[in-house]
Amino acid sequence: MEFVKIILLTLVMGMCTALGIMKANKYKLRVIDLQEIKKALNLAITKMRYTYEPLPELFKEISKDLNENMANIFIKAHTFMETLNAGQAWEKAIDESNNNFTNEDINIIKGLSKLLGKTDLEGQLMQIELTTKLVDEQIIEATNSQNKNTKLYKTLGATVGLAIMIIFI
Repeated sequence: MEFVKIILLTLVMGMCTALGIMKANKYKLRVIDLQEIKKALNLAITKMRYTYEPLPELFKEISKDLNENMANIFIKAHTFMETLNAGQAWEKAIDESNNNFTNEDINIIKGLSKLLGKTDLEGQLMQIELTTKLVDEQIIEATNSQNKNTKLYKTLGATVGLAIMIIFI
């Protein structure tokens, strides 16, 4: 009976530690997603300046150079542009994407839709550059948050697991 109790308590400790690690990992993934969207925006600026491709084709090309989460945003936007204007397609793609952004991140990225496909090339480039600068600020904030909270949640998970283990021993 003691043996089973020790095994169950060890499992509880392991699960608490794993939950702490999973929570800490969300901070890391947010930084990665923000860096990827910045990379995508920089690619968009370059391709818009030098290739003059239409937005749907541009989005399809950009998606090839990104990780799966961010590539899906651009692929969905490309697909939605068949029936919606560029701004609506961008917002819908962001809403339906699987990412680690906060609401503030999403609002900044959605802000791109205001001029996307509605103004001349220079207007769109200026909007993308503005969004890139705002994403830079979010990356700094996310990195600070990651540095502060990653260790906290890992330690907290292990500590809670250990506390539960001690209570039931």
